[in-house]
Amino acid sequence: MQVLVRDNNVDQALKALKKKMQREGIFREMKLRGHFEKPSEKRAREKAEAIRRARKLARKRAQREGLLTGRSAPRR
Repeated sequence: MQVLVRDNNVDQALKALKKKMQREGIFREMKLRGHFEKPSEKRAREKAEAIRRARKLARKRAQREGLLTGRSAPRR
């Protein structure tokens, strides 16, 4: 991965690098590889992430179709 430093502006180059790394998922990958994750834990995490994604997608679809408002329902 490469970022150009223009006019000796290192702060701007770092910001661009962080943005690229975030977009590529490198930070998330480093976090996951920071310690060993048992296969059963990995399956459980991936399943929970898939459920979260599906719920988010369903919520967005319902909102787009006008079934939901922009605000979330009150929690119990």
